[in-house]
Amino acid sequence: MADIEVEVLVIGWGKGGKTLAGALGRQGRTIALVEQSESMYGGGCINIACVPTKDLVHSAAERRPGDDPQTWFTDAVAGRDDLTARLRARNHAMLADVDAVTLIDGRARFVGPHEVEVTAGSDLLHIRAGSIVINTGTVPATPAIAGASESARVYDSTTIQHVEPLPERLLIVGGGYVGLEFAGMFAHFGSQVTVVDHGERLMRHEDRDVADTVQALLEESGVEFVLDADVERIEDEPDAATVVVATADDIRRLTVDAVLVATGRKPTTDGLDLEAAGIAVDDRGFVVVDDRLQTSVPGVFAVGDINGGPQFTYISLDDHRIVLDQLAGNGQRSRADRVAVPSTVFLTPPLARVGMNETQARESGRDVLVASKRIADIAAMPRPKIVGDTHGLIKVLVDPHTDLILGATVFSIDAQEVINLLALAMRAGVTATNLRDGIWTHPSSTEALNEVLAGLRPTAVAPSAP
Repeated sequence: MADIEVEVLVIGWGKGGKTLAGALGRQGRTIALVEQSESMYGGGCINIACVPTKDLVHSAAERRPGDDPQTWFTDAVAGRDDLTARLRARNHAMLADVDAVTLIDGRARFVGPHEVEVTAGSDLLHIRAGSIVINTGTVPATPAIAGASESARVYDSTTIQHVEPLPERLLIVGGGYVGLEFAGMFAHFGSQVTVVDHGERLMRHEDRDVADTVQALLEESGVEFVLDADVERIEDEPDAATVVVATADDIRRLTVDAVLVATGRKPTTDGLDLEAAGIAVDDRGFVVVDDRLQTSVPGVFAVGDINGGPQFTYISLDDHRIVLDQLAGNGQRSRADRVAVPSTVFLTPPLARVGMNETQARESGRDVLVASKRIADIAAMPRPKIVGDTHGLIKVLVDPHTDLILGATVFSIDAQEVINLLALAMRAGVTATNLRDGIWTHPSSTEALNEVLAGLRPTAVAPSAP
């Protein structure tokens, strides 16, 4: 067994961990970064999550009616793999080129508050560190569905990206954001997609008009929804799988070629032996941290999805800033500084939101002005017509007393960009009038704000239907 001692040990090569390792290493601090899988160099985002899935979403949307589904899908997966390989190599080089950073392949487990053992085959390495950063992320959660673990036709959000052949009939368990992204993607690739969700309606955390618009878009793409339903069991047949679905009215037996289980994610803490270090976890298994991301053990931090916060790469990036401030700054930065954090579901077109939605604003009891308009009806926004996609809507909520933005939903092409502008406006105190009267490039999606915000109207006091 070899021994090394470093100033900072990072376990897991996610966005927060790798960025922190690079920043501290370039300052001359001695850093060790441990990763158990070569296929995860650079973290989950570039290898199995954000980047490859959005690459597939884009490829699927580009398929024309006459293009062979299987050939198009095979080529899209090859392109996805080439992209992730290049990004993985680039991410490895970015840290390998920093002299103060030692990259270690192996599986880490705590043996004390600031001591870790790393196993790689028969090799064993003992590492002591003044500070340790846990950055091991999450993996897909597996619900207790009879037959699911035994079925050769059941996939999760990672393995479905390499399904072979392209399923002619795909059933997705779960109508959350991940499930809907894959539903749209595979429908555009040419699969017949059915989504089963236990909710009485889709997207329960969104306003009803937004959820209905999303559902209508996906149904237009050929997606079928079975709501207020649960998958009871999955039975493999020689050439297909039978999925038994219990609805409010009856039992349905659906024959499909593949099943994607998209019912959430769980923390990757198995094998870390957190209890050996005295590191506390919550009832879901996520590492408990304070607002400065320190765990129950002083000097041990948790960044990214593993700490139970919002599971976004940009949150992990901000986590690195908080820990970097603890280790090399004045220690004042915290999660409490986060204001108006946007999110995007990459449908085609994307659905993005920041701040309150209309239901939340009404239930808060405050006075609210609402502007809402279908993309197809926005005359001053020709870009969607130019690119041939006029689906969606834009909805903005404004405080009538301050003229400040309370929240916004953008369901449109370029939504992932427009929402960043609205989030910045909320953080910087830019008024709705400023945005309404802004001078924007043409033709662009941003210029829709001129017309949409000109239609601000008071909203009713009673909350909208759940």
